[in-house]
Order: sequence, then C-alpha cells, then structure tokens
Amino acid sequence: MEYGFIYTGSDPEVAVELSKLAEAHGWHGFFVWEGIWATDPWATLAAAAVSTSTIRLGTMLTPVPRRRPWELAGQTMTVDRLSHGRVILSAGLGVPEAVETRFWIFESDPGRRERAERLDESLEMLEHLWRAEPFTFDGAHYRAARTDQMLPLPSVQQPRIPTWVVGVWPRPKSMRRAALADGWIPNFAPPGTEITPEAPGYSPAIAREAIDWIRREREAAGLGDRPYAITQEGTTSATDAVAAASVVTPWADAGVTWWLESDWSVPADEVEAKARVRIEAGPPAA
Repeated sequence: MEYGFIYTGSDPEVAVELSKLAEAHGWHGFFVWEGIWATDPWATLAAAAVSTSTIRLGTMLTPVPRRRPWELAGQTMTVDRLSHGRVILSAGLGVPEAVETRFWIFESDPGRRERAERLDESLEMLEHLWRAEPFTFDGAHYRAARTDQMLPLPSVQQPRIPTWVVGVWPRPKSMRRAALADGWIPNFAPPGTEITPEAPGYSPAIAREAIDWIRREREAAGLGDRPYAITQEGTTSATDAVAAASVVTPWADAGVTWWLESDWSVPADEVEAKARVRIEAGPPAA
C-alpha cells in the first residue's frame, strides 16, 4: 500500500511547503486539485518538484476533456522533467453541469458522451505528445498534422506518464478505459442510478469485484504483468493511529494499492493547519 495526501486548499505557497512536509513524514504522493478558475496546479507542482526529491506529484483530478491535449502534455512533461520522473496524471470527464454549475461558468456542458469522446482522444494523443516524436492524428474533436520541426522534449517517464483514470463501476465502457490506463480512480453507479462524484454505497466488497474485473481485462489485453494502481480516497484520524489504520485495512485487503488522504469538509481558513497536523501524523498504515 502506498499513501498520498490531497491538499484541498488553494494557496500555492502552502502547497509547496506541505509537499516537503509530506515527503519528510513518509507519504508517497502529494496531490492538488485542478479547478477552472483557480490556482494553476501544474505551476504549483513545478515548484513542488524542485523542492522535493522522492515524493510523487499529481492532480486529483484533471478534467481532461476541458483541456487542450497538447497544452496538458507540455505542462505535465515539464513537471515530469523537473521532478526527474515523479508525475502522475489523474484524468476524469469533469463534473457534469447537473452536479456542479460552478464548473461551467464560462461555457456550456457538451454532455457526457462528448466529454467521454474527448477524453479518449486526449489520452491517445497524450501518449504521442509525451514521446515528442512526429505523428498524425485525425479524431472527431482533435487533429494533429505531422511536423518534424520545433519538437519539445519527451517526458522522463516512458512510454507515458502514469495516468490514473476515473472508471464508473459497473459500466463496462468506462471501466475498460480505466483498465487500459495505469490506475483506477473509482466511481460507483449501480444499474438504474445516476453517476455522482461521491459514489454512495461503494464498499471494499464492491471494490474487490471491480478489481477482479480489471485484472481479467488487463490480462486479456496483455497488460497483466504491468504495474497498476487501485486508488481509494478517504479521511482518517490524525490522533489515533490504530483507528486510522482500521479504516484503511479493509480497502487494502480488497486490493487497493493507493490510499489518498483528503478532507474536503474543512473550512478554507482551517485547511493549512489541519493539513499540517494530518501530514505530520504520517500515513494511516494498514
């Protein structure tokens, strides 16, 4: 089991300081959120990259369909090189307008289907872009004309920067997209229910079913021997190590490989102080 900490605040200076603190206290990853009109997460992570040496760095998460793939490739490649290969890209469709209207204050939601199409095309393009080699691409939403001039540097991590993708269990198309990536960020929508970011009703028992399905899919695709992350986000105690570990243990037993510590309910003026306390307490080792 590896342990990541998600900083739910907005101050980039605080984020950089906390990334160093997390590294010093045994956390394996440090993540910041990516908004629409918000602190630039990749600029923040670039500063964290040159301030740390071992901890992995990423977003939780990037709404990839809202981004231009070539710009996202340049940002992630830059941080990957500054960190000497420690970047993780967490990718999702973006929050639907029906759930979060603030997410769409500058444009209209094109709908889940189009966002899914853009995500698939973006993930395919990103692999080409991170290699920094000439390629052509002709999709429904994006295209690339071949060029041999002004090629950027490739990312350090090859064949691609590790990419964790949201998959909605038990929807096969969504889950297959995640299974073919480098990690699964779980969401849960039983038949007949709406998809929500909170995944109500999700449990270690359901996670085990989904993980078994992912393993079969990866073996069928010839990916069974490659590293793959299974994530779970949650909140644990900063003062009771036994209680903290008891929250994580059932998820570890189910096959989760990354615990992502977060508490989105903390008021903005308390985020820094509470984050410091939780980070200094160390990971909730199961």
